[in-house]
Amino acid sequence: MIVAVGNVKGGVGKTTLAVNLAIAQSRSGRDVLLIDGDEQGTAVAFTELRSEQKNGNPGYTVVSLHGTAIRTQVRQLASKYADIVIDVGGRDTGSLRAALTVADVVLVPVQPRSFDLWGVDQTAELIREAREINENLRAISVINAADAQGKDNEAAAQALREIEGIELAPGFIVRRKAFPNAAAAGLSILEHDDPKAIEEFNRLTEILFVHSNAIGAK
Repeated sequence: MIVAVGNVKGGVGKTTLAVNLAIAQSRSGRDVLLIDGDEQGTAVAFTELRSEQKNGNPGYTVVSLHGTAIRTQVRQLASKYADIVIDVGGRDTGSLRAALTVADVVLVPVQPRSFDLWGVDQTAELIREAREINENLRAISVINAADAQGKDNEAAAQALREIEGIELAPGFIVRRKAFPNAAAAGLSILEHDDPKAIEEFNRLTEILFVHSNAIGAK
């Protein structure tokens, strides 16, 4: 399974989700490649920290690729890994466009804020263009860093349901201190003591990998 995590809007938690997805799959015994397609290199930096905490073995392989190299290298490496997770930066870049042409699924994180929601329309247009080449590309949006309470989450969910060509993942990933605390220690949220955060993230992982595999097999 090749999963791209992308959105033209920055600051929505793409890298956090990407590294946690890679770790989740590696913890289940999968051979995982994480591609850092963001020029900021945050996924690589996190992996270096994780390697220090895990005696040199983060549990997955990470490489830094940008632009059309993502498309070329993913096609060459796909048979060598059970899963590939691609983290791409928060702009309309060659890296994002390349990732969309080779991914089975693109996860679009969206925070429940008006500016973030406006960016999804542009991302949806890129997804439609990518489907001219990658016609089976599945797109799933998730409300990330959701409010613990209030009406903004559901209002955002309703707006996302109206965007053609992108599914909405059920439930939310709530903004919790456990995510930055785990990342600062080189850990996944699954390795942190927050049962609610773990439950929310496991649900997202199942939607992306288990359900998408089932759909692809039909």
